Amino acid sequence: MTDAARHIPAWLPDAVLYQIYPQSFSDSNADGIGDLPGITDRLDYLSWLGVNTLWLSPCFTSEFGDAGYDVADYLTIAPRYGTNDDIAQLVEEARRRDIRVMLDLVPGHTSHRHPWFQHSAQTPGDDRYIWADKITAPVRDWIPNQGARGGFYLANFYPIQPALNFGYARTDDAEPWRQPVDADGPRANRAALREIMGHWFDCGIAGFRVDMAASLVKDDPDKVETGKLWGEMRQWIDRAYPDRALLSEWGDPKTSIPAGFHSDFFLHFTGPALRSLWDNGTGSQGAWADGQPCYFDPDGKGTMGPFLDAWNEARAASDGSGHVALPTANHDFSRLTCGPRTRDMVAPAFAFQLTWPSLPVIYYGDEIGMRYLPGLPEKEGSQLGSEARQGSRTPMQWNATPNAGFSTAPADHLYLPLDPAPDRPTVAAGQADPDSLLHHVRRLIHLRRTTPALGSAAPVQVLHRDYPFVYLRGNTHLVVINGREQPVTAPAPILGGGGGLRPLAVHGVEVTGGEIRAAGFSYGVFEVV
Repeated sequence: MTDAARHIPAWLPDAVLYQIYPQSFSDSNADGIGDLPGITDRLDYLSWLGVNTLWLSPCFTSEFGDAGYDVADYLTIAPRYGTNDDIAQLVEEARRRDIRVMLDLVPGHTSHRHPWFQHSAQTPGDDRYIWADKITAPVRDWIPNQGARGGFYLANFYPIQPALNFGYARTDDAEPWRQPVDADGPRANRAALREIMGHWFDCGIAGFRVDMAASLVKDDPDKVETGKLWGEMRQWIDRAYPDRALLSEWGDPKTSIPAGFHSDFFLHFTGPALRSLWDNGTGSQGAWADGQPCYFDPDGKGTMGPFLDAWNEARAASDGSGHVALPTANHDFSRLTCGPRTRDMVAPAFAFQLTWPSLPVIYYGDEIGMRYLPGLPEKEGSQLGSEARQGSRTPMQWNATPNAGFSTAPADHLYLPLDPAPDRPTVAAGQADPDSLLHHVRRLIHLRRTTPALGSAAPVQVLHRDYPFVYLRGNTHLVVINGREQPVTAPAPILGGGGGLRPLAVHGVEVTGGEIRAAGFSYGVFEVV
C-alpha cells in the first residue's frame, strides 16, 4: 500500500487533543490518586473547553516503577485507576459528548512482572525477549536473570523493563541474540501487538499514542525495518479498523509518517523544533537541552527558524499522508508556564498552536496556566538523570476547596504535592473570569473547530518573522503572534478581497495605516474581508 492510498480517519484532521495524566487529574475515591471515574466526572468540563479527543497516559496493570510505562497486563486496567467497566463507561460517556478516547500503548518493553517475561525467564528457547547466555564485558542495559533460564536480558530504560524482541536490523553470528526481524520471537510480538490493539479498538478506543515507537527494531540506524513494522500495522488498521489512528512518540515526523503513522509529535529530545518554541532553559532539563533561546520568552531572543525548517521538511515528506502533532507540554517536558514565563504570558503560545496546521495537543492544566513545580520528590521513576519530570505531573487544580478539588484525601496522601502558591490558578476561577487564560484557550479552540481555514488541512504562508510572527491561513485568515514582552511592528501585508480585516480573536494587536502593531505577549486572528 502506497502512502497516497493510506486512509486517514475523517475525525483526525479536526482533532483537538487533550493529554490526561490519570493519576493527577481527578480522584473519585479519596485515595489521593486520580482514576477513571474521576475523569468521567470531569467530562462536562472538557466538553465545555471544546477538546474532542482525550489521550490517557498508561492506565494498564503495572507495579508503577515507571509510572505505568512498565505494563504487567495490556488487557486489564490497573486497579488504582478502576476496572475495565470503568474505561467502558468513560468511553461511552465521552462518546455522548462527541469526545473520543485514546490510550497509551507501550510496545517496546513490558514489566518484569508480566507473564510473558515470567515464562521467558524460566524457559530456554522462548525468544519473546532479548536474551544472552553471557556478556563478555559489563554493559549497563544487560540485566542478570534471576530465573531458571539464567543468562542476561536486555532492558529498556530501567532494569524492570525488559525489552521485547522485535529483532535486529543487522545480525552478527558473534552475537546470537541479534535475531532477524522475521524470527519466531519477533513475529509473535508483532502478532501480540495486533491482538492488544484489536482488543481495545473493539472496546471503542479511538487509537493509541505509541510510546518510543522508533525503538522496537534494534540496531536499525535508518529505521528501515522499524518503518516496515509500522507500515504493516498501518495496513492492518486501514483494512480492519479504518476509523482508528496511531500517534507516535517518534519525534521525527518526516520519517514516522511515511513509515505508517497517522501522526507524530515534535518532541523536546529529538530535535530543536519544539525546544525552539517553548524551552526556556528552566524546569526539567536533560542531555537534549541546547541552551538556545526560545521564541515564546520575555526577552524575545528566539526565532521561529528551527521550527519552520522542521515543519517544512515534515510536511514535504508526509505529503498529505499524516499530521504533525504539536504539544504544549507533556508528562516528560516542562509546562508552558515555567520559570520566568508566567501564565499571563502564554496566551500567544496557545494562539499559535491552535491556528497552525498541526494537530494541537493540550497537556492537562496548561489551559489554566498551571506551572512547572521545581524541587519535588521523585515519584515512580519521574527523576530520569537530571530530568525532574515530576514538576509537570502535579494534581489538576479545579477549585478553591482543599487539595484544589483534586481529592478529598489528606494532603500528605496525594500522588504529588499541589502547587503551594496562594494565587495558583484553578478551573473555577478561570471560568468565572472572562479575561482568564482559560477563556482565551476556549475561544481559540472554538475558533479553530468552526473555521476550516484555521485547521490542519488549509495552507499556510509565512508573511513575517520573527517578532511579530505573521502568517496567512487558507488565503482568508491573518494571524499575528508576538511571544515577547516588548511591543513590535511589521508592515501590514497587501491582501486580497476588499483589503479589510475582521477581528475574530484579538488580544493586543492592531492593524491600521498599513502597519501591524503588536503589544507584548499578544495575538490576533483576523478574517480577510
